[in-house]
Amino acid sequence: MNVIYNSEQYSVVEFGVDDDCDALRFGGYEIMDKPAKREIFIAGALAELFRRDVKNLIVTEPSVEEIDDFLGNYDSFMSQPVAFH
Repeated sequence: MNVIYNSEQYSVVEFGVDDDCDALRFGGYEIMDKPAKREIFIAGALAELFRRDVKNLIVTEPSVEEIDDFLGNYDSFMSQPVAFH
């Protein structure tokens, strides 16, 4: 796993492709909304779309605010509370 983005609002962790694990066949991403203390894990086709959209966003050299706005599109899907171990 690799932290690919970290701001005051969001953190994104990328999980590499793992052919031995069906959930990570295409890799995956954990997106965490820090203030709301909730997260989502995306894998499969949604992870591929996320990866594509992130690559397109990076080309525009976005500000932190623009990246956070992009990640905010996933807020309505974040239902998993963050658990610290």
